[in-house]
This record gives sequence, C-alpha cells and structure tokens, in this order.
Amino acid sequence: MIRTERHDEVLVCTIDRPDRRNAVDAEHLDGLRAAFEGVGDARALVLAGAGSAFCAGADLTHVEDREAAALVRSTLDALSGLPICTIAAVHGPAMGAGMQLALSCDLRVVGPDARFGIPSAKLGLMVDHWTIEKLALLAGHGPARAVLLAADTIDAEAALRTGFAQRAGDTAAAIAWAVEIAALAPLSVAGQKLALDRLSGREVSDPDVEAAFDRVWTSEDRLEGIRAFQDKRAPRFRGA
Repeated sequence: MIRTERHDEVLVCTIDRPDRRNAVDAEHLDGLRAAFEGVGDARALVLAGAGSAFCAGADLTHVEDREAAALVRSTLDALSGLPICTIAAVHGPAMGAGMQLALSCDLRVVGPDARFGIPSAKLGLMVDHWTIEKLALLAGHGPARAVLLAADTIDAEAALRTGFAQRAGDTAAAIAWAVEIAALAPLSVAGQKLALDRLSGREVSDPDVEAAFDRVWTSEDRLEGIRAFQDKRAPRFRGA
C-alpha cells in the first residue's frame, strides 16, 4: 500500500504496489492523500515508488467515469498544497498520474532509467488545465507539446537538461537532500514556495479548456480507449 517512514525531519512516502508498477487505484490515492494530510511536524517530504517504477499511472481497471479524474486531482492538491518542500524520487516510469504526482512535487531527483509521460492521447483521456500549465512551466513549452500532443516521453537526461529535474540520484540521494532542506528556515521555505506557486497559478480556470475537458470525459473515444487498454489492442478513435 502506502508506506511512510521518518528520516529525521523528513517524511518518506512510498507507493508499494510493485506488482502493478505502483499504478494507483482509488485505495492507493486515498492512502496517499491521508499521508500528505498527516505530515505532522515533518519539514520535508520525499515521494518514491517501490520496485522498478515510480508510478505507472492510474489503474485503468477502476477508471470508468470523470470521478476518477476528480479523485486524482484531490490527491494532487493535497500534495502540491503542502507548505513544506516536497521531492519526487523517480526511477523507472512516471506515467500519467505518476507524472502528475512528480509535477506536484517541488523538486525531482531522477535515476538513469527515469521516464516521464502522459499518454492520455493514446487512451482517449485528458489531463486537467493545472497539469498542462505546470508541465509547460517546468519542462518547457516545446517538450510539453510533445508529451501532450504526440504522447512522447521525457527521459532522465532530457529532464536534467531542461531543468524539469534538479538532481540525478536514487531515493537515498533524494532523502539526503531532503534532510539538508529540512534544516533550512521553515518559514522562509514556506513563504518562497507560496510565492512560486502563485507565479505558476495553482488555481487555473478557463471555460474553453473546461468545456474541452468535459467533451473528452463524456466521449465514446474515452470508453474506447479504456476498452482497448483492457483488451491490449490498438484503439479506434472516432473523435466523438
């Protein structure tokens, strides 16, 4: 499930579902949200994945309607809204909801096999406006277009080169960095994080984007994408 442990003033949250490459279903999202809401007196948080993946995305066997998107969003809000510094320790794939979790952290430490992507266009889905804006701000507008429109991925080298990731290393390296950060002035960290979040627009709303989001999540293409994924075949999208 979701494991938590303390390293000095650092809370380490680990998605422990290696048999599904740490894909998160409703139960795991609830567990993550509870962990984020229960940080207590921790001064930094590290989010990691057990086994060979950070998080392969949302478990699509449980995605049947737009409520799934709302559940993901509430979990991301709980993470991004923390006043402490958060670090994603990414190895292996961080896809879909996994990339959204990494985006919701303040910093990213990547192993050599880290790979980020949002394959929503392959599945007939759409991520929310906040995710799209945050990806463009952190990875750059060009890479964001490739990820969202062509379902491309960002590897560790590109993540470090563009500044999307800040350091190379494993989970232990991320924890060591978090311990250093936890020793800094917490009010300074919280205030400067708040200012950065305001610059990046944590609350993003646009009626045209919301209308497009609604069209996607009520479309036949969305159902076809899920069926094709479950049947392990190529989807046949009709644009309706």
